[in-house]
Amino acid sequence: MPAEAAATAKNVIILVGDGMGASHTTLARWYKGGPLALDEMVSGAVRTYSAESLITDSAPAATAFATGYKSNDKFIGIAAASVTVPGAASLNAGDQYRPLATVLEGAKLLGKATGLVATSNLQHATPAAFSSHWHSRSNYEEIGKQQVYEQIDVAFGGGKKYLLPKEQGGTRKDGLNLLDELKNMGYTIVSNTQELLQTKASKVWGLFADDAMAYDFDRDPAKEPSLAQMTRKAIEILSQDPDGFFLFVEGSEIDWASHANDPVGVISETLAFDAAVKEALDFAKKDGQTLVVAFTDHGNGGMSIGNKASDNTYSKLSFEQVIEPLRKARLTGQGVEARLNADRSNIVEVMARYYGISDLTEEEIAAIRQAKPGSLNYVIGPMISKRAYIGWTTNGHTGEDVFLYSYGPGKLTGTVENAEIARKVAAAMGLDLTWLNKELFIPVRQAFKDAAITWDNSNPNLPKVIIERGGKRAELPVGTNLMRINGQKHYLPGVIVYSEPKGVTYVPRAATELLN
Repeated sequence: MPAEAAATAKNVIILVGDGMGASHTTLARWYKGGPLALDEMVSGAVRTYSAESLITDSAPAATAFATGYKSNDKFIGIAAASVTVPGAASLNAGDQYRPLATVLEGAKLLGKATGLVATSNLQHATPAAFSSHWHSRSNYEEIGKQQVYEQIDVAFGGGKKYLLPKEQGGTRKDGLNLLDELKNMGYTIVSNTQELLQTKASKVWGLFADDAMAYDFDRDPAKEPSLAQMTRKAIEILSQDPDGFFLFVEGSEIDWASHANDPVGVISETLAFDAAVKEALDFAKKDGQTLVVAFTDHGNGGMSIGNKASDNTYSKLSFEQVIEPLRKARLTGQGVEARLNADRSNIVEVMARYYGISDLTEEEIAAIRQAKPGSLNYVIGPMISKRAYIGWTTNGHTGEDVFLYSYGPGKLTGTVENAEIARKVAAAMGLDLTWLNKELFIPVRQAFKDAAITWDNSNPNLPKVIIERGGKRAELPVGTNLMRINGQKHYLPGVIVYSEPKGVTYVPRAATELLN
């Protein structure tokens, strides 16, 4: 049975502000000039460490709060190969590299509608960990394929090129056109804001950029919807399901702005994320049956309000000194780069008009001129930080505890491990994750003990498992939820996952029942 206890929440909405630390929300609140939607939901703290490091990357962090298990660097929905941090749960023998079922997959098996929303490409680490299983977060082709065959009801974000073959402008080496496959499955594909807002379909993929979407301050609102608009539409569609829904939302690029030490990007994306949180919270207040959980996967940048320049004057640091330089900026560092001409001869004009800096030094002008394409935010972010007394300790992640925000039935409180979030969310839905793992991921030789099993790698880009028994021949293409028995197509309730490091293929229990 899937239930471990009576469900307390009909619907669950998880929102992750990637890389969003306490200084990020503090700065965004000052910039906004009023409270954040997050403020009324503060309920505890999250410990973020991974199975092997006190400072986690996004992939093992997302795996933890999607599956209930801490994992290793780069792993997406896959059990750790080793556990070295004190306090992280140790592995059972033989569990290394095993695929781990997610709360999204569990919601599907409970009959709930499911959704995935992000401002990154949808194949990026955090949304990927809820919807795919692979030992490397960078394999967007495998992740993208699994996401399509998970048959999530709603998916909004970027990453169109990872679903198309190279000859059609994409990146896929296997020749698959996964947009055509989505259409064959009955999905409506939307590609701009108007199409998103007008669609009445119940199964929708919205792909608004070839790769990641633009920062909120920089986006063209006709081409790319805001995170709040995507969240509102996802809730509108998913809430039509009488069994309820599970929705995951990520403000992906708070993290990227933090890596660049660009406080304008941080403000842009934190406020955009908070607007999405408000959409979820407003729905939950009216609905009364919805659990909303918001948090970040880790800190990033070590951002501080106050830096070495304020060592002796911090008690006199005024609101205007910090916020006014930031309010003069109309674009993020990435948006500014798009306004520079080819030879970057208009640096002074562009920086004054769009970034609010009119006192560039000769050294700063030279640094902007020499910045590599795609990295200008790493150069000018620190420039505005200096003028606004914003400090940074790193261009990487940080390991401190972070805020937990929660509202509704099954509300999470106290200091929790990131992996505990998945377990508490599962419990709120009445879902047993141990049962779910056994239901979705059985080693193929265990599932079909009395059958002839072969691995067909005749097309290395499209491997499949062949099972023959009692005059029946079944083909299971890896990374899909397809099972063809004597040529007849069937859809399984989960995807077929090959654990490459382990050399084992895993199939849902339903596959054995179909062949019987």
